[in-house]
Amino acid sequence: MDSLLLELKKEIIKVLNLEGITPDKIADDAPLFGEGLSLDSIDALELIVLMEKNYGIKLQDPAQGKEIFKSVRVMAEYIAANRKK
Repeated sequence: MDSLLLELKKEIIKVLNLEGITPDKIADDAPLFGEGLSLDSIDALELIVLMEKNYGIKLQDPAQGKEIFKSVRVMAEYIAANRKK
């Protein structure tokens, strides 16, 4: 799971162009929206695309994203349980 967390942090930084942020500055359980990284709805769309493109996971209901994108750890757990092998 640690390797998936690190991989996901790197992908989030790359896809969202988070300048000045390194994976070690993103806490596994920090909120991605609001506090924490302060992401917005456009970022949420980018995360949905990232999950589909990189892990073969297509969200059927965009409202699911609110739960899945609580933190990098929650996102990684969802990916580990649902990724296309």
